[in-house]
Amino acid sequence: MVKKRIDECEFELKEDHDFSWLSNYGTVFAVFAGQDSGNIAFGTQDGKNKYFIKYAGCHTKEYTGEIADAIIRMKAAAHVYEDIKHPNLIQLLWHGEIGKGYASIYKWAKGECLHAHWNFEAFPKYTHPQSPNVKFSSLDLRYKLECCDVIFSLHEEVAKQNYVAIDFYDGSIMYDFDTNTTTICDIDFYAKKPYINEMGRMWGSSRFMSPEEFIKGEVIDEVTNVFTMGAVAFEILGNNHDRNLETWKAPELLFAVATKATSQAREDRYNSIQEFRIAWNEAKKIIYENQYRKNNIVKII
Repeated sequence: MVKKRIDECEFELKEDHDFSWLSNYGTVFAVFAGQDSGNIAFGTQDGKNKYFIKYAGCHTKEYTGEIADAIIRMKAAAHVYEDIKHPNLIQLLWHGEIGKGYASIYKWAKGECLHAHWNFEAFPKYTHPQSPNVKFSSLDLRYKLECCDVIFSLHEEVAKQNYVAIDFYDGSIMYDFDTNTTTICDIDFYAKKPYINEMGRMWGSSRFMSPEEFIKGEVIDEVTNVFTMGAVAFEILGNNHDRNLETWKAPELLFAVATKATSQAREDRYNSIQEFRIAWNEAKKIIYENQYRKNNIVKII
């Protein structure tokens, strides 16, 4: 293992690598070197702008695959960001060969990752008050519902662009606690339909994965992604490990929608993200109307 230092940031690689090209983008203020994808990422600032730079081409600490494969995936991922446009998706500025590898450069987005595994030792995810997950869990329900809406909206657009979501989990969600803004930062493995599971257990967190994402030869499609959206609802509003009503922290009508979405049998789920969103929004409408009646805020006719 080799220790590297760029500006004020230290990190480790399996072997040394030349990152002198980074100086073209200012000073490095953050390094994310603990991913198992084969990528390393940097936060840089040039006095005017901040950038998030993902790079494939070096032997990162956690990656066990081939560098050439990581570069191929990086190139493919760039096209995903070019095809899918959404106001809450991190913005790709440029991608191409650089140094001895390939980089994608994004506009820096302010926020904290809701699965910041590189900080779990210092800030345990579910218990430490400085953990982004703990801070997020303490937010008012309306902010959590807004976060859900952003994620569902993005994935409806994903479906419209004929893509399927792969490897979406809470590590893809950044939240700015100052502005209550959600940013999606990682859709690198999203792929064009039709898509067949050729791996068996696919990339991703098992908390968000449908049964078909564990079975080689299964179709991965919009119904698969309906399951993921239901899992998102449980992650944000309840307990995504057991998905029961006792740990659900929102009205029961929404629990029913999330439960249907995460049905083990594909035929029991919603047929599309749009259908799922319609059911979700209708449940919210009923909840709000009932709340208005209860509080005598407005007269419902």
